[in-house]
Amino acid sequence: MKKGKTTYTINKKGYHLLIDEVQAWICEQCGEPYFEGDVVDAIQKLVGELDVRVENVREVALAY
Repeated sequence: MKKGKTTYTINKKGYHLLIDEVQAWICEQCGEPYFEGDVVDAIQKLVGELDVRVENVREVALAY
């Protein structure tokens, strides 16, 4: 494992999130990234906030 940076992507509930330059441990054999707990926590918090905001946008759009 080697410390490095990678891109994190997720496709969820009608939106796509791409975060560049995320700190991770990268497997030197297969290239698979492994994120430390604090990074995972930060990403999960961001995704949770985006879920709420995207739902709010949908509700406003449906009101029209």
